[in-house]
Amino acid sequence: MKEWDFARSVNSMRLMTDLGVDYGLSVNTCLAGTGITEQDLHDPSVIVSADQELRLIRNLIRHLGHVPGLGIEAGKRYHFTAFGALGFAWVSSPNARSAMDVTLRYFHLTFAFTRLDVQDHGDETHVTIDDSSLPADVQAFIVERDSAALVTVQRDLFSSRPALLRVYFTRPEPEVVQVYETFYGVKPVFGAVSNKAILNRAAVMAPLSQGNALALKAAEEQCAALLDRHKSRIGLAAKVRDHLVRSGAHIPDMDDVASALCMTPRTMRRRLLEDGTTFLKLRDEVRLALALELLSGLALSVEQIAERLGYSEPTCFINAFKRWTGQTPLLHRKTARLKTGSGAGP
Repeated sequence: MKEWDFARSVNSMRLMTDLGVDYGLSVNTCLAGTGITEQDLHDPSVIVSADQELRLIRNLIRHLGHVPGLGIEAGKRYHFTAFGALGFAWVSSPNARSAMDVTLRYFHLTFAFTRLDVQDHGDETHVTIDDSSLPADVQAFIVERDSAALVTVQRDLFSSRPALLRVYFTRPEPEVVQVYETFYGVKPVFGAVSNKAILNRAAVMAPLSQGNALALKAAEEQCAALLDRHKSRIGLAAKVRDHLVRSGAHIPDMDDVASALCMTPRTMRRRLLEDGTTFLKLRDEVRLALALELLSGLALSVEQIAERLGYSEPTCFINAFKRWTGQTPLLHRKTARLKTGSGAGP
């Protein structure tokens, strides 16, 4: 299991979907293949897997990879408030160096895919951003995003005291460097041995204005409780959801999924109930996400989409879609096309 393969709040996917929308993508394009719906993005109780977030990242790279510093544009959106209880623990810490230690203790409450290593060297604090376990196609974006998020939070904590001295990236120098210099405030070194941010140790050791030991203790207790909740929510339900999403054109039934996960249908039903859900609910969630994705295109008719989603009759799909969204599939398709300016159609 990779270090980044942990359950996480949906909030990061919401921030990156907002980024995609700001650059002209539709929500469905951003979420294609993730099994997550637009409604899920606004539900703070939704927990997602790393694979679901990676799929969204790949969607952004596919459609917006030409944008210089796209990962930086993403990282600029990760203010400390995006991290919930962990962000509150940061601002309650005595100093930014202590906040980094809190990050390492509750790393699974971040949205990071890289691994951070923090070391003090004389007057400097070195933060190494290890991307060695990442798939090659997402490395550059994620290193940019995670490093930009680190700098964004640092500026939230003590904006009046510049801390970043130097920044290094292993990637080759991009064609457009100005976006990096503008954001980091220093000229990055590309083609380096490791991805690393060098911080002024005096700045990161300076007292934070809202540091409070009691508030920090309360925030850390909440962080611990959230970690427990994440672990429970990403268990069997997440495996079932992921299996349904990856099944391709035809949604399997409960017996098939149970067999694939090496358990009996009865055991799976019981364990899903313990997780507070059911197979039918998970299947509907995935069907809705896939339906929205398929309706965003023009190639398939409602009848064809119904067949792909495993409905015996188009009417059954239409009725289910109305129950989920309050609209028929055709009305949803027409409304979505009008919003994107592509005009009405069949």
